[in-house]
Amino acid sequence: MITLQKTNVSEENANIRDHHRRLLAAKYELRRNLYKALCKDPSLPSDLREENRFKLFKLPRNSSFIWLGHGLMGFSVGAVYETFRMSRIVFRTLASKGMLNGIKKASW
Repeated sequence: MITLQKTNVSEENANIRDHHRRLLAAKYELRRNLYKALCKDPSLPSDLREENRFKLFKLPRNSSFIWLGHGLMGFSVGAVYETFRMSRIVFRTLASKGMLNGIKKASW
């Protein structure tokens, strides 16, 4: 008997959205860092700093690394394993089902 694994559409969409945000963040990283540095430099005239602040404001919000968060698989916000990008609850569930390669229960 063949059983099909159900896929959660909202998790797939979250992963796609996270991937898109990571691409945008990488694309705009240098530009964003330049505008931030120019905004914070007190030796520059205030009108130039204000102009760079406006340019920084005009960049897409999704291009900021702050918007990335942890990039979770599953929607629990606590205790995140960065290597696997999932919460401890999702990690434990998948590991106990044997769905994570190379992960086995520790016993000593």
